[in-house]
Amino acid sequence: MTARPPPGAGLVVAAPSDTEIVLARTFAASRRTVFDAFTRPDLLRQWHGARGWHLVVCEIDLRPGGAWRFVSRGPGGAELGHGGAYIEVDAPARLVQSEIYDGWDEGEARVTTVFDERDGRTAVTTTVRYPTREIRDGMLRSPMRRGLGEAFDRLDSLLHHHVRSTAPWKGHRP
Repeated sequence: MTARPPPGAGLVVAAPSDTEIVLARTFAASRRTVFDAFTRPDLLRQWHGARGWHLVVCEIDLRPGGAWRFVSRGPGGAELGHGGAYIEVDAPARLVQSEIYDGWDEGEARVTTVFDERDGRTAVTTTVRYPTREIRDGMLRSPMRRGLGEAFDRLDSLLHHHVRSTAPWKGHRP
């Protein structure tokens, strides 16, 4: 019997500068498929969030200048909202967007996500740049690593089932 890896085991987290966090994980799917999972509300609702958290609002206007907004609901009815605007959309290779959490007055982050496919596997590398070192450090102390690791485990499972089915996503974009 093979031991199961701990939740979020494939997620790599680094802090290459005073204001940045880099998050990386590789998925066994094409970059188009992974990009769709990051940008389609019907797919995001299936994986986004830590265990026990689910998107109850998922609005995406996927174009430069278009807004996005997520609200997640978790244990005990707790809600967490955040959103921003897309700065760059280069499907299926790259997304750049602003991000700010509800009630967060410290300023918005800039999030750059790159989808790099090799041999049928897609490396997703997200660089989050915060306005200050203090904000970056606060995020590193938060349960972000656990939450994102669990979300990426959910995404990995969704992609695994999709790839095994060989059927296109319902409503697949060309």
